[in-house]
Amino acid sequence: MLTARQRAFLRSLSQNRSPALQIGKEGLSGPLIRQADEYLAAHELMKVQVGRPLAADVRFLAGELAGACAAEIVQVIGHRFVLYRRSEELRREGGGIILPR
Repeated sequence: MLTARQRAFLRSLSQNRSPALQIGKEGLSGPLIRQADEYLAAHELMKVQVGRPLAADVRFLAGELAGACAAEIVQVIGHRFVLYRRSEELRREGGGIILPR
């Protein structure tokens, strides 16, 4: 579980990032979930853009994708949301995001 300070830190890191994934009218599918899972394993922080037809369900889609990828929702704003999942693989390689306590 992320603290408020950690969420604020991750929000600041995600501000300048472009969306890594776009959810279209098909919604969440197996390949899209696998792609999100692989991206989180490599980068830990991911911004997702939701297409216009699904705009009303952004918070729901964020929860579904976070649950499928064992990630945490950092922020939901407009048609975008940000997910975070700590990557043990990156930690072993000496990288990754170091969260404040």
